Amino acid sequence: MKSLGKRASGLRLERMRDSPRYLKSEAGEGFRNVHPIQPGLRDSTERPSLGDFLCAEGRRTPQGPLPSVNPLDAWLKPTGSGLRATWLGHSTVLIEIDGLRVLTDPVWGKRASPSQLAGPKRFQPVPLALKQLPALDAVIISHDHYDHLDHGTIRELVKLQGVPFITSLGVGAHLQAWGVPPERIVELDWWEHWQHPAAELRIHATPSQHFSGRSLGDRNATLWSSLVIETPRHRVFFSGDTGLTSEYAAIRERFGGFDLVMLEVGAFHPSWGDIHLGPENALKALQHLGGGAFLPVHWGTFSLALHDWDQPAETLLELGPKQGAQLLMPRLGEAVEPAHGEPAKPWWRAADVPAHRRAKPARPARPAAETEDPRQLPPAMPWPLD
Repeated sequence: MKSLGKRASGLRLERMRDSPRYLKSEAGEGFRNVHPIQPGLRDSTERPSLGDFLCAEGRRTPQGPLPSVNPLDAWLKPTGSGLRATWLGHSTVLIEIDGLRVLTDPVWGKRASPSQLAGPKRFQPVPLALKQLPALDAVIISHDHYDHLDHGTIRELVKLQGVPFITSLGVGAHLQAWGVPPERIVELDWWEHWQHPAAELRIHATPSQHFSGRSLGDRNATLWSSLVIETPRHRVFFSGDTGLTSEYAAIRERFGGFDLVMLEVGAFHPSWGDIHLGPENALKALQHLGGGAFLPVHWGTFSLALHDWDQPAETLLELGPKQGAQLLMPRLGEAVEPAHGEPAKPWWRAADVPAHRRAKPARPARPAAETEDPRQLPPAMPWPLD
């Protein structure tokens, strides 16, 4: 399956092995998190099983579509402050920064999976088609998990736009296998940066605490990163996927404050505390980074954990104001400027109006491909899923 990607080789692999984060041991070789896990982050007694996912109770998906808007009209208007963000679902955000456009972790596929026949299905389509995106100046990809790096999206995007792809060490092997020209691939180790050749835009790879892999045999074969998007006027932080790490204090020391901070808040579990934040630890990470307008990502799109689909948002709405966080919680496709952000409102509750109060559209017949037995698919999903 082409969606599995390709392993690094040759000069790419040599450069990866030169990274301080790439280690060899009796168990094998690959990238590693560099700091011990902080006490209390991981509860190994509550580790979920596959049966827990298949038979989980609760509100794993919304009852209806989430409110969304088409951002095209908003994008035609200039940004008054010079910085604007549009959340398009999960960890996909279009950042407009001083006249430039950067797209984070683009995923337009209907499933976060190696196959579009089975696996976690997105709650609803992205607010606009991939071909409707304006001209981009850079695409950043934090790591190679399926909900952050989508084969079909990359194949289409590379045909539509002649944009550079800025990513972590090793991920370029996947991109090149899917048709991205090598000259448009930039792979960074932590604390390295890419400079736009014709604009005052820098993108830095910075530490995170996670893992990588697109199959059972390539865990940690590529690096995972957070990223900093920087111009002379503005600075934006994007977490990718991460657990709570002391490296965030080091990031603040290097860069100072941020105008916008995007942190992952969904798909968390007590046994994943070292590799996912969840809403409470996201607020702690925000403090480590020195604050700034906080746009939560990695929620409201796929069911990747056992918690209610809207639990991350509800928890942030309760705890964020008490801790002085400036929450930006726009609807899907709603462009917001951190400098002029409005107080967060629970717009997502409209998706869970009781069924007897909402007209039910007729459900189309499922295509035969949708009913295929997922057990026939290759065992390719890393664990946890992201």
